[in-house]
Amino acid sequence: MANIFDYLAWRKDVPFSVSPFNEVDGLVLSELIYADFSGCVGADEEKVPLAEVRNRFWQRHTREEIMADDSFTKMAPFLMDGMVDGARFAGTTVSWFYDVVDTAADIQLAVATFWLPDGTAFVVFRGTDSTIVGWKEDFLLSYLPETEGQRRAAAYMDAHFSDLDIPIRVGGHSKGGNLAVYAAVSACPAVRGRITAIYNNDGPGFLDAFTQSEAYKEMLPRIISIVPEESMIGTLLSNEAFQHVVKSSAKSIIQHDGFSWQVLGPRFVEADKRSDGSYLTETTLKEWLGGMNDGDRRLFVGTLFGLLEATGAETIPQIKQDMVGALSGMKKMVDGMPKEDREAVWAIVSKLLKTGGENVWQEAKKGLNAVLESFAAREKDKLQAGEPKTES
Repeated sequence: MANIFDYLAWRKDVPFSVSPFNEVDGLVLSELIYADFSGCVGADEEKVPLAEVRNRFWQRHTREEIMADDSFTKMAPFLMDGMVDGARFAGTTVSWFYDVVDTAADIQLAVATFWLPDGTAFVVFRGTDSTIVGWKEDFLLSYLPETEGQRRAAAYMDAHFSDLDIPIRVGGHSKGGNLAVYAAVSACPAVRGRITAIYNNDGPGFLDAFTQSEAYKEMLPRIISIVPEESMIGTLLSNEAFQHVVKSSAKSIIQHDGFSWQVLGPRFVEADKRSDGSYLTETTLKEWLGGMNDGDRRLFVGTLFGLLEATGAETIPQIKQDMVGALSGMKKMVDGMPKEDREAVWAIVSKLLKTGGENVWQEAKKGLNAVLESFAAREKDKLQAGEPKTES
């Protein structure tokens, strides 16, 4: 099954002047930002050729080192080979790479600007990495009207593009897609007016107040929302944009991996709709979150990530490497929690389990009823045709 690496091989001799920028190009750039460009492009550095960025990257890293990584984004740096060696992205330059992880401010943000051969800029935001604070920031979306990452994403747009009269595209994968939408909507009017498209690749949504704002409604026609069939991340919270559903070579939540999305020619292979499991997850989480006030959400998120932070680890892989030490740190935190907080958190978790169980049961009943109705219809057809009934 073809993916974005195959796409780069197929389209390497097809410039944007022949086949304009499309959503697959948007995913290529949205995945590329997962590469660690630290030391390759500076926050104040302008228009470094992508070929030079690639050279700097491989001077700092070995391919064996990258392949030994266990993250699903580890293939990101290898995209530069197909981009640099082909005509489609020939001449692309990179500017203003900004990367910050700050546990005190609850922020994990990385962003860069790519200057493309078609005379446009593509601002791309990175999705969640392996840091605990990165995952915490995702959960903060459930109750904060604005995260620190979102605020800085919008500030990045204004700082670099207020005085530039060029067409701008914005995009990202996962949380990067959320940041791209937020930054585009929240940018100053002069910048918003030059944004031609926003590529949200399976990114989570927003609180209702944001999607009901006039600025969001103004940008809505320019938002290209893409999700896999079994999307879970892309169904969280409120998202008013039409969702293009694509096929993936992976299963379940692993379909979130953009490298698994299937490509044919200049387009993704589209599916008719999301899976039943995706809709079930969406319904369950919306009912669960809808039954909590902001205080409940704050307590749940604070407790969950308090447990993770109590391990002393900074990344999820570090927790996996020392599970005994991690569990010991978690136990100490739980033992030190006030009894009422422990009971409140357990009540929240219990409600999620109950909601999920009830929704699974309702879906099972629907499926059973459909089978019985189909069986009854077949039996009716047999009787009308004079055939014997099926023995039970």
